[in-house]
Amino acid sequence: MKMLLLFLIFVQSPIWPIGENPIPGDPYLIINKQTNELAFIHDNEVEEVHQVATGKTDALTPEGEFTIVVKAVDPYYRKKNIPGGDKKNPLGTRWIGFDALETDGRTYGVHGTNNNKSIGSYVTQGCVRMQNKDVELLYDKVPLGTKILITNSQKTFEQLAVKHGAIKKESGSQR
Repeated sequence: MKMLLLFLIFVQSPIWPIGENPIPGDPYLIINKQTNELAFIHDNEVEEVHQVATGKTDALTPEGEFTIVVKAVDPYYRKKNIPGGDKKNPLGTRWIGFDALETDGRTYGVHGTNNNKSIGSYVTQGCVRMQNKDVELLYDKVPLGTKILITNSQKTFEQLAVKHGAIKKESGSQR
């Protein structure tokens, strides 16, 4: 019985979440395709907002709530056989893959870029691009199992986070 209890305590770590997710306070990502911005929600507030690039067409970057299932440092670019760390690699220095459209986290992701001028634009084949310095910081803050919402909305990040349970709206709050 002790072994089972220890196993459950270990598995309930942020790397292997069990139960409701997000729990207010857990990391949560929101990408708004309308503004080409990514918000990092943590400890019941919007902590950071970054400019990103999304799909050339609205349909290319899938919308919905997904789960981060793969992370990689200096990801390999399979499509053109470019090794990780190569300056020609369009994936930049980090890959944070999520399970959109029943994929395994290697098709859709938030990643760096070798083309900083593309940030803020609609240019990708479906992924979400960030400046390398920004995705490197984000990479360390987002464990596997984190939820990521991709939307096209006029709502604020705080409104979206409250609606999806990433921020608990306090009664009497002006939020």
